[in-house]
Amino acid sequence: MNNVKKLVLTGLFIALGFVLPFLTLQNPTLGNILLLMHIPILLCGFICGWQYGLAAGLVLPVFRSFTLGMPPMFPVAVVMSFELAAYGLFTGLLYKYLPKKNIFVYVTLVLAMVLGRMVWGTANWVILGLKGASFTWEAFMGGAFITSLPGIILQLVLIPIIIIALKRARLMENA
Repeated sequence: MNNVKKLVLTGLFIALGFVLPFLTLQNPTLGNILLLMHIPILLCGFICGWQYGLAAGLVLPVFRSFTLGMPPMFPVAVVMSFELAAYGLFTGLLYKYLPKKNIFVYVTLVLAMVLGRMVWGTANWVILGLKGASFTWEAFMGGAFITSLPGIILQLVLIPIIIIALKRARLMENA
C-alpha cells in the first residue's frame, strides 16, 4: 500500500473516530465505558502502520475537542492524545515485527492496550501533578481497567475479527 493510500485511510480512521462517539450521545460516562474513539486508532495502527496510527491518535482527541468541545480539552483530550498515539504506535510496531499468525493479532492488541493505558496513566500523573492535583493508583485502575471493561471487551472482540478478515481477504500488507 503506498503512502497516499495510507494517508487517505488515516483520514478516514480519524473521521470514524470523530463520528463514533455520537453513538454514546456525547455522554462522557458512556464514552469512558465504551471507548469508541480507540477502535479506529487501533485499526489505523494495524492497517496503515505505526507512523499513521501515532499521528491519527495524536490528532483525533484534540481535533474533536477543538471542534465539538468533547472531550474537554484539558486535561481529558490532551491525555487522550498521548494514549491514542501510543495505541496507534504500538499496534503498528508490534504488528510489523511479530509473526503474522492470527494469535499475534491478539498479542499485539493486548500489549498495545496495556502500553497505551500505561501512557494514559503517566500522562494523567504528570499533567494532574503540574496542576497540583494527584493521580492515585485507585484512579488509574478505575479509569484504565474497571470503568472501561466493556470497551476493552468490545475492542478484544471486534478488532481481531476485522484484522483477521482483512488478512484472509488479502487486503492488508504483510499479512
